[in-house]
Amino acid sequence: MQLLKTSRNIVWLLAVAGAVASCNVFKKKHDKSTATGWNYNDKDQGNFNVSKPKDIKAAPGLVFVQGGTFTMGATQEDVMGDWNNIQRRITVNSFFIDKTEVANVHYREYLYWLDNVFGQAGMDSIVEQAKPDTLVWRSELAYNEPYVEYYFRHPSYNYYPVVGVNWKQATDYCIWRTDRVNELTLMGKGYLDKKSQIKRELNGSGQDNFNTKAYLMDEYQATPGREAASKKNPLKDAQGRPRTKVNFEDGILYGDYRLPTEAEWEYAAYGYIAENPQKKQKGAKRGEELIANKQIYSWKNNGYDNSRYTQKGGYQGAFLANFKRGSGDNMGVAGGLNDNAAIPAEVTSFMPNGYGLYNMSGNVSEWVADVYRPMNTIDNDDFNPFRGNEFKKVDMSGGQGNLRDDKGRIKMIPEDDSALRNRRNYQRSYATNYLDGDSSSNVYYGYGVTTLISDKSRVYKGGSWNDRAYWLSPGSRRFLEEDQSTNTLGFRCAMTHYGAAEGTSRKAQTGQFIPQRRNKR
Repeated sequence: MQLLKTSRNIVWLLAVAGAVASCNVFKKKHDKSTATGWNYNDKDQGNFNVSKPKDIKAAPGLVFVQGGTFTMGATQEDVMGDWNNIQRRITVNSFFIDKTEVANVHYREYLYWLDNVFGQAGMDSIVEQAKPDTLVWRSELAYNEPYVEYYFRHPSYNYYPVVGVNWKQATDYCIWRTDRVNELTLMGKGYLDKKSQIKRELNGSGQDNFNTKAYLMDEYQATPGREAASKKNPLKDAQGRPRTKVNFEDGILYGDYRLPTEAEWEYAAYGYIAENPQKKQKGAKRGEELIANKQIYSWKNNGYDNSRYTQKGGYQGAFLANFKRGSGDNMGVAGGLNDNAAIPAEVTSFMPNGYGLYNMSGNVSEWVADVYRPMNTIDNDDFNPFRGNEFKKVDMSGGQGNLRDDKGRIKMIPEDDSALRNRRNYQRSYATNYLDGDSSSNVYYGYGVTTLISDKSRVYKGGSWNDRAYWLSPGSRRFLEEDQSTNTLGFRCAMTHYGAAEGTSRKAQTGQFIPQRRNKR
């Protein structure tokens, strides 16, 4: 009798299981196209892979800067009489920027990689071209020879800002940094085999080194890791098999590190989010649409003397930046040093601004991406303004499989102007001198004769350890040839932010004042 009941129960359970299975209860639900109704990520319907929308995390070293509108340009009297920073209201979109200036140890890491990849392959010229000019410390009437020998190399200066780097070298560093971060990301997720990748690359691989664009264009053949070939790999091909190659649409790779535009740098320097009156985090309340106080420098005004910390306490009277107070006074007197630095200080010295960025005023001036023109603030667009565009395309003359240059990067050439004639948004590939130096502008820059301005003149921002307080204002601007360098000039990197301007990730939250609002999807 008991055996009969057990048999009936088993039959009943099997019947229920069959009914449930026929109702597709255990089948995975797929997102559907709102345009065609076809399923995404479904091997039975072509397996078109669509990653879920997500906010990108801040890449190594970067801080999220929530964009917005502000008045770009002068914040004080133009004592130099340059009239090159006329005020204008603009908007910049959200972006990421380095928390600190690029330090000596970071740049030595770059040279170490170049030496192992290219130096051992007999391509020493690439390594030599990347080295900073340590001779920038020399002066005919000063004894600075120790800085020539020690500043870049000695461990005591590891986290001091690198100087002697020109604009071209800084740009190349940004490209290298992009590739190393993305390479490590792919190794960490198993899409590149870590052991073979490092061994292959750092033993004189030369041209055959990892480059993000070359990888995405199938010009770089990588060895996938074991995880990529396993069933746990979330990426699938059209037949539902594990896909070992990552596409940019998968949301795994980071965007490009680059130099910030002048507008981005100036906006980030002010840290205006700290001037928002709404300082308490409340889930249902956002900040005010208001900048409560216009700043001169990158820190909040907290007293009559904008260069010192004026609130009572142990820091009262301390300088808020590394700069030159007056002739012959680089750091004050012994026992009471005013900024505690005769030359550049460590990159995390002094107080960060509202976005958590260090030394946006003082320490070293910094390269930005823009080509210099006196009227940039007036001529440029009022959204993401920038001068220096050179629109390019991939050079396909070598044929598929031969698109890389000697550094392993995809070769690019200017777009053909004849192919752009019918476009409405741009009609020339070289837009650096557009409306200010081109044939249609009736403006001519006689470099070396009537002016020092040319299409190779790049903007740099912020004051340095050897500048007076006037240059500490983020609105001030100067220029230097892109192949020149000084002992007062460094740089930091930036990266474009994708998606919602406010950011949808708590880890990407800006400052400590305004809560995030999540967009409903």
